[in-house]
Amino acid sequence: MRGLVLGGTASGVGKTVATLATIRALEAAGHAVQPAKAGPDFIDPSHHERVAGRPSRTLDLWLQGEGGLRRNYARGEGDVCVVEGVMGLYDGDGSSTAAVAEALDLPVVLVVDASAGMESVAATALGFRTYADRIGRDIDVAGVIAQRAHGGRHAEGIRDALPDDLAYFGRIPPNDDLTVPDRHLGLQMGDESPLPDDALDAAAEGLRTDRLVDLAREPAGGAEPNGARSTAKAPAARPRVAVARDDAFRFAYPATIERLRERATVETFAPVAGDPLPPCDGVYLPGGYPELHAAELAESPALDEIASAAAEGTPVLGECGGLMALAESLTTVAGETHAMAGVLPADVAMRDRYQALDHVELRAGRDAPTASAGATLRGHEFHYSEADAASDARFAFDVERGTGIDGEHDGLTEHRTLGTYCHVHPESGAFDAFLDGL
Repeated sequence: MRGLVLGGTASGVGKTVATLATIRALEAAGHAVQPAKAGPDFIDPSHHERVAGRPSRTLDLWLQGEGGLRRNYARGEGDVCVVEGVMGLYDGDGSSTAAVAEALDLPVVLVVDASAGMESVAATALGFRTYADRIGRDIDVAGVIAQRAHGGRHAEGIRDALPDDLAYFGRIPPNDDLTVPDRHLGLQMGDESPLPDDALDAAAEGLRTDRLVDLAREPAGGAEPNGARSTAKAPAARPRVAVARDDAFRFAYPATIERLRERATVETFAPVAGDPLPPCDGVYLPGGYPELHAAELAESPALDEIASAAAEGTPVLGECGGLMALAESLTTVAGETHAMAGVLPADVAMRDRYQALDHVELRAGRDAPTASAGATLRGHEFHYSEADAASDARFAFDVERGTGIDGEHDGLTEHRTLGTYCHVHPESGAFDAFLDGL
């Protein structure tokens, strides 16, 4: 599958809109587009999926390693992959957009905010191209998409100023409808605040689709789409895993659900809607927005049933929002406190600003559902909540990079239940370890 990367000059220049417009333009030209996102993110990919009609792949060297990154790319479907970058092209010490582009040997189209510049757009693009040589990055900055650029003289000035070795891939005109509302943790999800189809169509019309198609190329090297760590179990031996999937538990990588389905029978349930916990051998509570649905969760039979299952020894894994739901209580920003499952000895409170945002590395101080003692896990964290753990709480992990629950530890554990602020990718082996313990 051929691909290209849309990298930005900085955060906030309109990479997501440019990515959605590119997807729409390529699909209008008859291509099956596989969206992807560089760096850990659940929100931008939800907008990708809404426009492309297929889940967006996560590409992150810190989370997956180079082999895992290649495998995740290879599992995509379609004939052209459009990768949205993270932050600015070179930003991020764990896995920058430039590092992802280099690992896959995919060309980069630079998204530049052209609202107040013409020749300066070309100068900026040229600087980003030459900076790769300065820092020893083997990447190909092939040209620009001029974001928020008017037509006529404005577009012509940008195009004429570009040197011959930097292509003009078109422009996206200013349009107030091409704005996604935001909240804590980022933009609103794709099914909550989708961009209007007519606005996306208008944006797509300004792109040079033929040039983008000609630019896209197959990644270097190659990988088998299936890079499984453990063989799939026979149907009779497959455990049943209950996975919470609703507005409170939305942050699960497509690769995670794929991996669970390869080795287990997955039963989804919606605690916010009042669904009971399905009969199962293990429970996975992904991250999400439990703070926005705390009252409904407090009334849901699922939390009491999860608590009973946990007390009986059923393995339960909660990541971030899942950790919050497994705690004793959850207090919203408005000061309203709601009882949660009460499995883990902590009270969680929402804060006005984020408490952690980073790639994470954890070392298991004891055997845990996702890692053996002494093993390391890599993941990421991004949360506005703070967990006040009991003085006698037990932690599974020491934090070697990141913040965790108290700055030094992550992974509250009780019975065979584990709650972490860290989100992990299946390439870490954490979900295979969880399944092996069922």
